[in-house]
Amino acid sequence: MWYNYSNNSERDNFMIKDIQQEILRIKKEKNITILAHSYQAEEIQEIADYTGDSFRLSELAKTDPNDTVIMCGVHFMAETCKLLSPNKKVILAKEGCGCPMAEQFTAEELVAFKKENPDHTVVAYINTTAELKAECDVCVTSASAVEICKKIENDNILFIPDCNLGSFVAKSIPEKNVKLIKGGCPVHAAVTEEETLAVKAQHPDALLLVHPECIPDVAKHADYVGSTSGIINYALKSDANEFIIGTEISIAEHLQFVCPEKEFYPLSKHLICADMKRTTLMDVYKALNGGGLEIELPEELMEKASVCINRMLEMG
Repeated sequence: MWYNYSNNSERDNFMIKDIQQEILRIKKEKNITILAHSYQAEEIQEIADYTGDSFRLSELAKTDPNDTVIMCGVHFMAETCKLLSPNKKVILAKEGCGCPMAEQFTAEELVAFKKENPDHTVVAYINTTAELKAECDVCVTSASAVEICKKIENDNILFIPDCNLGSFVAKSIPEKNVKLIKGGCPVHAAVTEEETLAVKAQHPDALLLVHPECIPDVAKHADYVGSTSGIINYALKSDANEFIIGTEISIAEHLQFVCPEKEFYPLSKHLICADMKRTTLMDVYKALNGGGLEIELPEELMEKASVCINRMLEMG
């Protein structure tokens, strides 16, 4: 059937809604659960069963009744989902979506770091590969990092891979000796103090909410420093009407949809995760029909990598 559209926007809206309806139909028919990270586009979040931070999505997938899960995110997130649900079929919606931070170090490099620091407890940020997690003592999220590191009996901690989140942790628990390795999210770390002050001057009444993956010189100007979910919850509950959002640019967009009466300004136009943006609605459609990348991990690797995650759950 041929449709006559008055403009491209009307046509595109029809196509998006049409594809969304087909995705909703297929996932129900095939009993497939769709997970969408908070950095995914609005049209993908609208068809997801669960949205949120990466580890929270993995936890929700574990308790979900469906045996097949599609992760709309990046590779380490799908791996973590597989580690928590080893008997489920886990599919990364878009093959090749990686994370520069998660892939900065190899397991061999970490083993070398451990040999140089044998008296340190190795803490891995959740944004790491399964191979790295297998060499760590405990895992943390950006929301639980301070709490868990505080509970570690050893005063010597080797924190990998994000030195900015690690620096935030170190300042929060000065009684501990937190050793950092130079690494982190290149997107968050690219925001400068000069840029931050300029945006604050442009929006003097706005509260600045910043992810701890930003450099300390940016975080020190924030009214709130926390995880993506923490930033979202803070903005939703706050009585303030204006916010500068210091994390991936899509969060400002999502918040604007939820709270149209408030104003949200991205801290930087450069806060865009290219790997997250690679996943499209059509990728999700294809993943429902045999596309995407099924995550398969050796049993021995899953057993070793699960140790630090289970330790996190015990301590968190």
